[in-house]
Amino acid sequence: MRAASTIARELMGDIAPKLAELTDQVLFDDVWQRPGLPSRERSLITVATLIALNRSEQLPFHLRRAIDNGVTHAELAEVITHLAFYAGWPCAASAVTALRQLSPLQSAQPASSTTKE
Repeated sequence: MRAASTIARELMGDIAPKLAELTDQVLFDDVWQRPGLPSRERSLITVATLIALNRSEQLPFHLRRAIDNGVTHAELAEVITHLAFYAGWPCAASAVTALRQLSPLQSAQPASSTTKE
């Protein structure tokens, strides 16, 4: 049995405890664990959605999570390039800034237990 997620509690539990609880229990421990899609594909979908909606604040967490779930740095760069034509250049440029903060070497490191879903 998987350990319950605590990342949201750690990041926002002091300010919004119910939101943190729902994020951990429903989003990460239920939705992300559903058998219909592997975590890698869920990460690609989530990253693409955050880029398209220009949700730059949430993007770094999910870029790291995507790498933990097996998406490579090069694949993330390709997603950003592809989305420039659908979501717009400013959204893609903002995503490049977030991706730049992650070393390409991180994609070769093992996943951390707190973010791999």
